[in-house]
Amino acid sequence: MASLIDGVNQRTRLAGQNRLELLLFSLGGRQRYGINVFKVREAISCPNLTQLPNNNSVVKGIAKIRGQTVSIFDLAQGIGRRPIQDLTQSFVIITEYNRTIQGFLVSQVDRIVNVSWTDILPPPTATGSNHYMTAVTKIDDELIQIIDVEKVMVEVLGMDDTVSEDIVAEFSRRNASQKLHVLVADDSSVARNQIKRTLNQIGVDCTIVNNGREALDLLKSWVSQGIEVTQHIDLLISDIEMPEMDGYTLTTSIRQTPALAGVKILLHTSMSGTFNNALVEKVGADKFIAKFAPDDLAVTVQEMLDVK
Repeated sequence: MASLIDGVNQRTRLAGQNRLELLLFSLGGRQRYGINVFKVREAISCPNLTQLPNNNSVVKGIAKIRGQTVSIFDLAQGIGRRPIQDLTQSFVIITEYNRTIQGFLVSQVDRIVNVSWTDILPPPTATGSNHYMTAVTKIDDELIQIIDVEKVMVEVLGMDDTVSEDIVAEFSRRNASQKLHVLVADDSSVARNQIKRTLNQIGVDCTIVNNGREALDLLKSWVSQGIEVTQHIDLLISDIEMPEMDGYTLTTSIRQTPALAGVKILLHTSMSGTFNNALVEKVGADKFIAKFAPDDLAVTVQEMLDVK
């Protein structure tokens, strides 16, 4: 228990400083990739896998790990690269996010590095819209790609973003006389589209930006235009993992800006909830929920609109 509390405290301090830890790995070539340690439970040698019939070919099988049955995804194949061939020499990164436990098959696991979110940048615009990066950074003069694992999982497993009819009807009944507007900050194109579709189903307009820095700049620009921000938007929905400025630092900056301090903030993230719950109170967010359940998001938005 003491080690768990120490881990929470350590990562609380880290996130509060707009920093993160990346686990570096490779997928069979010279290019190295990174994943936020917040998402990682452990990295292990690839266990024996049980193949299941009619699975997507990216899912290499299932394994029993720490008493749980875990699906193992070939991350190289998932982003359009050559599948990893020799499983006996490969590794699996066990992650917890989007309310599930899953493993990602990789060829090598390198090391953990501590970096600032200000050094994590959006992918170059020349990469187009069909890539699998959410961000890039430089470590030891090498370009590290941070993969949009949400996009990989949605392509493999699909995702239902339909809000239940009774929730839509109740939302409409309670907010029929209001024109609602939400600001959304998320670096994943998949997540942005999921949130937008959810909000559209319940009749909520949204403005969407790609990271915390863009969100803060937009909020401050509204203030400079003389706009009363708390009247202009009803809520900010922010991811936590974002290049340039993470959701914790965005929240802290908003709370420290008098003209923005009253903005309601919902942190909405794919990361494990253990550390996030500890940080919500510290940074001053109003609520935290894990991605992605459209009904939960719709109900939470309603709950937060009810508190005025």
